[in-house]
Amino acid sequence: MRRREFITLLGGATASWPLAARGQQPEPMRRIGVLMQIAEGDAESKIQVAEFLRELRELGWVVGHNVKLDTRWAGGDSDRIRKYAAELVALAPDVVLASGGTAVGALQQASRTVPIVFVNVTDPIGRGYVASLAEPGGNATGFTSFEFGIGGKWLELLKQIAPSVTRVAVLRDPVLTGGLGYLAAIHALAPAFGVEVRPVDVRVKSDIERAVAAFARTPNGGLIVTPDPAAIAHRELIIALASRYGLPAIYPYRYFAAEGGLISYGPSAIEQLRRAANYADRILKGEKPGNLPVQAPIKFELAISLKTAKALDVAVPQTLVSRADELIE
Repeated sequence: MRRREFITLLGGATASWPLAARGQQPEPMRRIGVLMQIAEGDAESKIQVAEFLRELRELGWVVGHNVKLDTRWAGGDSDRIRKYAAELVALAPDVVLASGGTAVGALQQASRTVPIVFVNVTDPIGRGYVASLAEPGGNATGFTSFEFGIGGKWLELLKQIAPSVTRVAVLRDPVLTGGLGYLAAIHALAPAFGVEVRPVDVRVKSDIERAVAAFARTPNGGLIVTPDPAAIAHRELIIALASRYGLPAIYPYRYFAAEGGLISYGPSAIEQLRRAANYADRILKGEKPGNLPVQAPIKFELAISLKTAKALDVAVPQTLVSRADELIE
């Protein structure tokens, strides 16, 4: 081979080396934070995170391959939520999944730039998380769970399944706007249903036990459990108390009924996690959360535990049976 041809060949090979080297390098590792309001040991919390990760895998994001996951579990404790929000923000994630309004508020206190996708949030405009549903405009977007008016629907369903109820204890967190909003909606419709309403604080387990026990001393009582973080965290206790004192109760999510609650009506928590994964994917690919509209639930699920109805000696009307999305034996 002549010298000139050799130099030309060598130069071409050298020019191709950086391209080959780039082709062999691993994909850049992205970082997703997850802030869950309920505890790590909570079976429902694990199901929700697993569903989020399953949907991410479908979209090409695999933990340990091209994405790192940092998860914090607050167990319904507001102080812990603030602490974990600061921890996650310090890790500089590309996006954070926030479950519940308290988690969103804590994350935005820690940072107004880290992208947030939220689920299970009521009134994100009123709570200052977004400027509008169509154009959130800041660092957060996601999926709402309820409007306050749902409180009236819960009352209606409770009266349908237990017509003898004339007194209703509304279990809510008095500090959160959601709890106050649901209570106001229930109060507004209570006279039409001939019901007396009493609020019950759900922040501390001992207070729940005392309040429900005192409420149950008078007959014809029932419970409406709102989707506040503490109510979700203490749902095992609340369901047990309803059973112990023979109180018909309605709950905000299907998993309450699956765990022994009488009736539930609300959006699918699993569906929200799937949709959140799609928003996280779009943000990881360069879209801004402020440009992604906040979306409402697609469907509300009605679940009835026939086993619990039998234990409470509640005759479930055929109209509810035919409307139910799920009958739990």
